[in-house]
Amino acid sequence: MKNLMSMMKQAQEMQEKMQEKMASLQDELEAMSVEGAAGAGLIKVTANGKGIIKSISVDPSLVDKEEIDVLEDLIVAACNDAKGKAEEANQEKMADLSAGLPLPPGMKLPF
Repeated sequence: MKNLMSMMKQAQEMQEKMQEKMASLQDELEAMSVEGAAGAGLIKVTANGKGIIKSISVDPSLVDKEEIDVLEDLIVAACNDAKGKAEEANQEKMADLSAGLPLPPGMKLPF
């Protein structure tokens, strides 16, 4: 019975440490900045590590009323590029966090 109590205590301590690390990771992702670009850098989008768009920069040479559709498509492409990079950074951080944990293959954090 003492072994069971000891195991339960260790599991609880591990859970608390994991929650602390997750909170720290979330703060880190919030503060992170990634930049996506489209049109050879004519459109740039900056997002945080959670994929929240913080700013969009449009090169003045693109502003032409007849080309608004191209401009809109480039903005969407740049947003998707930034979001993809943020998701990739997120996965890398989660992999670092779960390194050494005996998780079954294919199981990802957070659950």
